[in-house]
Amino acid sequence: MTGAAVSQPVEQQERSVGLWGDALRRMRGSPAAIIGGAIIIFFVLMAIFAPFIAPYDPTRGDLGSSYLPPSGEHFFGTNVQGQDVFSRIIFGSRLTLGIAVMSVTIGVTVGSVLGALAGYFRGWIDATIMRGVDIMLSIPGLLLAIAVVSWLGRGAVQIAIAIAIVNVPIFARILRGSLLALRDADYVIAAKSVGVGGPALLLRHMLPNAIGPLIVQATLALATAVVDAAALGFLGLGPPDPRTPEWGAMLSDTYRYLTDAVHLAFFPGIAIVLAVLGFNLLGDGMREALDPKLRR
Repeated sequence: MTGAAVSQPVEQQERSVGLWGDALRRMRGSPAAIIGGAIIIFFVLMAIFAPFIAPYDPTRGDLGSSYLPPSGEHFFGTNVQGQDVFSRIIFGSRLTLGIAVMSVTIGVTVGSVLGALAGYFRGWIDATIMRGVDIMLSIPGLLLAIAVVSWLGRGAVQIAIAIAIVNVPIFARILRGSLLALRDADYVIAAKSVGVGGPALLLRHMLPNAIGPLIVQATLALATAVVDAAALGFLGLGPPDPRTPEWGAMLSDTYRYLTDAVHLAFFPGIAIVLAVLGFNLLGDGMREALDPKLRR
């Protein structure tokens, strides 16, 4: 009797964990998710505490100290203007990661609204939205982002909007597909049978169960947004002030000095690679935790 009495609350507690609690438990046991999360936390903390970590002003340089190699005084060396590369990478994390987060947030918000409308109402609303999505997906993402930035003008906000526009059709299609798969689910039919319909059915019963793939895609999209932001900065479409520290802009002129100062390309490139790797590992861990088909 005692063993049965003890095991019953434990079983009830395990059953009450739910989908998200179970996913979090699985992510804690995933090496990819742990490593990816640690990398992202590292960059987030670096961006938050940049003024306290950076030893120099990232915008102030000394032409007499140009092309200095990595040393104890300048950990990552200096660039052509004599600016400390280590300090610029630290402050650059604020701008590059900020652009990525802003763009994905806008893309998820707008894409979710369009996907929810298309997946729930169907009919001419679905057809109109999906044809627009198909047209946007037929244009290469980077070319579309370049066109949007060229139209809006240079700047961090403009880059974030351009990347968001590229991501909107992806999120819209993912959420629409998830909602369509749930239309004939037992709990949805049961909710309809007791009179639940309209926005209540969509917001309370369907969206909470369809948002998992969207969260995974948003995490993976952050990696793509970092690359796109760096690519636009590399092409000269970043902030108009050349002194602004941004990882892609730091790579824009390095090809001229690769033979004499390879550190100018190496350290910003490593920062981009690590940030993208962190988001990809975290996204893979979340996908494995949320998708029953991929659980080991």
